[in-house]
Amino acid sequence: MALHEKNAVRGFFKEAVYASSDLTISAPKYKFPGAEMDPRHAYAIVSDEMLLDGNSRQNLATFCQTWVEPEVHQIMDLTIDKNMIDKDEYPQTAEIENRCVHMLADLWNSPDASNTIGCSTTGSSEAAMLGGLALKWQWRNRRQKEGKDTSKPNIITGAVQICWHKFARYFDVEIRELPLSPDKLTLNPDDVAAACDENTIGVVPTFGVTFTCMYEDVKAISDRLDKLQQEKGLDIPMHVDAASGGFIAPFVNPEIVWDFRIPRVKSINGSGHKYGLSPLGVGWVIWRDRTDLPEDLIFYVDYLGGNMPTFALNFSRPGGQIITQYYNFIRLGRSGYKKVQEAALGHAQYIADEIEKLGMFTLFYNGRGGLPGASWKMKDGIKPGFTLYDLADRLRMRGWQVPAYPLPAHMQDVVIQRILVRHGFSRDMATLFINDVKREIEYFKNHPVSSSATQKESGGYHH
Repeated sequence: MALHEKNAVRGFFKEAVYASSDLTISAPKYKFPGAEMDPRHAYAIVSDEMLLDGNSRQNLATFCQTWVEPEVHQIMDLTIDKNMIDKDEYPQTAEIENRCVHMLADLWNSPDASNTIGCSTTGSSEAAMLGGLALKWQWRNRRQKEGKDTSKPNIITGAVQICWHKFARYFDVEIRELPLSPDKLTLNPDDVAAACDENTIGVVPTFGVTFTCMYEDVKAISDRLDKLQQEKGLDIPMHVDAASGGFIAPFVNPEIVWDFRIPRVKSINGSGHKYGLSPLGVGWVIWRDRTDLPEDLIFYVDYLGGNMPTFALNFSRPGGQIITQYYNFIRLGRSGYKKVQEAALGHAQYIADEIEKLGMFTLFYNGRGGLPGASWKMKDGIKPGFTLYDLADRLRMRGWQVPAYPLPAHMQDVVIQRILVRHGFSRDMATLFINDVKREIEYFKNHPVSSSATQKESGGYHH
C-alpha cells in the first residue's frame, strides 16, 4: 500500500485565483517584472483589464468587423503560427493569398483577372500607400524619360481618411484635398480637372467616404479626365480607395461603374477587415495590369530558404487573416455577401428613418446609395437643450459608441453624428439603439445642458 503525506499532495490543488498572492498586489505596469507568474493569474489580470474597454459590438463608429463566425475563430487558432511573409515554409498560405488576389481582381472586373498582380497588406491604409507609391514611381519614371523635373509631385483627393495625409507627408507628395461645400459633398469632376497639372501623379476618388459614407462618382471623374487629356494632353491615372465600398457595391450595386471597367483606374485598395468580413489586420491592393506596378518597387528577398518578391511597408505578419479572408470568399460567395450587405444596409436605413421621425434632426445621409450607415445633424434653428456631443456622451453610458464630429475643410461649422452597421448587428440591436436615443432625448428635456460636452469629452471621432 502506498503511503502519502499531506504536504506531498498539497501542490496538486490549485489555489483560488483571486485569493492568490499575485492578485492581492498591483500588476506590473511600467517596469519589467523580475519573477514569473502562474498563467491563470496572468490571464485573470489581462482579461479583467479588457472589461474596461468598450463592447466592440456596440461600437457604431468603426468600419472594422467586430463579429465573426465560430469557424473563423477556429481558423485563427490553426494559423496563429503562420508567418505569411515566409512563403517557402508556408507555401499554402502563399497560395491562398494568391487566390484572394485573383478573386478580388475578378470581383473588381479586371480585364485579365487571372494574370494581374496584387498583394495583401496589414490593412487598407498600407494598401492605399502602396497604390500611391506606384503612382509616384510611374509619374517619376515618365518625367525622367522626358527629361523633366520630378521634385514637385502632387495628388488630388476629396475629403480623405488620414492614411492619404500620411502618404503625402511620408513620401514627399503635395496633397491637394479639395474642400467640401453644401452642394459638393463628394469630389466634383470639374474641380478635379482644375486642380490637375503636369506634376499630378494621380487622382484618388474614395468609394465610400469616411466622413459621410457616400460614394464618389469615379466614372464621372474619369470622363472629365478624358476630356482634360484631350484639352491639355495630361494623362492622369486614378487609384480608387475602395476600403469599404469595394466589398459592398459589387454585391448590391453591380450597375455602378467604379472599378477596372474604367481604363483610367490603375489600382484599387480594399479593406478585408472591414466589409470584407475578416478579423482585424488585412487589406488588399490590386493593380489593373502588371505594368502598372513599377518593377523597381519590388524587392526579391532571400528569406528562410526561398527567394520571394515582396512589395510592402511591413515584413513578418500573421497569415490567419488572409486565410480567413479566403474562408469568407468560399463560404459566402457573391450571393452570401449580397445577403450580408443588404441586411446591414436595411438596418442602417431603418435607423436613419427612425432618427428622422424624431423631428429634431436633419439626415445628412440616409443609408441609401452608399455604405451601410447613416448620419445626421441638428435641424437649423432649434435649441433642444443639448448638442450632438452631449448625445454621444450620454449614449456611451449605455455602451453605444456613436461619434459626433465636424466635417472637413470649408464645412467645419457643420457637426454631424454618424453610425455604421456591420455584419453581426441585428434589427433588434437597431431597435435597442433607437430606444436609447429616445431615452437620452427625454433625459435632456428634464435636464437641459448648461455646459455642453466637447468633441474630446464625448469620445470624439479621430480616424
